[in-house]
Amino acid sequence: QVQLVESGGGLVQAGGSLRLSCAASGRTFSIYSMGWFRQAPGKEREFVAAISKSGGSITGNGDSVKGRFTISRDSAKNTVYLQMNSLKPEDTAVYYCAAGDKQLISLRRNEYDYWGQGTQVTVSS
Repeated sequence: QVQLVESGGGLVQAGGSLRLSCAASGRTFSIYSMGWFRQAPGKEREFVAAISKSGGSITGNGDSVKGRFTISRDSAKNTVYLQMNSLKPEDTAVYYCAAGDKQLISLRRNEYDYWGQGTQVTVSS
């Protein structure tokens, strides 16, 4: 099994920045991809960004976060980061870390095998 623990969420004013971290433990050798999803109240959980073991990444599904959010990974620490800049009130959501064993990076929730508990990000206007 793999355990994922997110940190770094909080309250920030619009235009500010936050960096989320997700530390993996357990059977980390099996992980190929790690990613971030978010879920706002009353909305579906949506893809934010993902990165593979080799460093390939995809960010955003559409233009909502491209150019503002950056995903990175420290494989030695089994940790993935999400740097979020120029935050907007519409970025307010619970952010979830996900990890998958499949040899791919995906925008689809069902391609990920493990999930963290989530960390709240609130952006005030």
